[in-house]
Amino acid sequence: MFLDASALVAVINQEAGWQEIAKRLSDVQNACFVSPLVRFEATLAVARAAATAGGAAVRPSSELLASAREIVDDLIAELGASEISISGEIGDKAIDAAMTYGKAVGHRAGLNFGDCFAYACAKIHGVGLIYKGDDFAQTDLA
Repeated sequence: MFLDASALVAVINQEAGWQEIAKRLSDVQNACFVSPLVRFEATLAVARAAATAGGAAVRPSSELLASAREIVDDLIAELGASEISISGEIGDKAIDAAMTYGKAVGHRAGLNFGDCFAYACAKIHGVGLIYKGDDFAQTDLA
């Protein structure tokens, strides 16, 4: 399975539905994968959530980013997920995803940059995708 940043962030921040995602993650029998883009996106999201926890619109500090990176990397390690490289083939598949399911073309899935790369990683590696939300449910990975 390929792990989208949304799934990691949901579990770490205990967002609505996080327990179902955590169960899906624990039930995975095959290898799990992430990409550097997933690590980056999840780290920023966790740091932003921590920075704004008090209700103020505050940017995350370097320290919050470092802490968030450690939290994200610890979860990835706990799940036994391997990091895959972003190849030219994945880049091409991400463009295909944007052309088919992207926000830019007005598709109801509305995949953004990170979503298109998560989609591409899953497709190229022939695995399913664990995510939070409805965007990927509107694609052929559902």
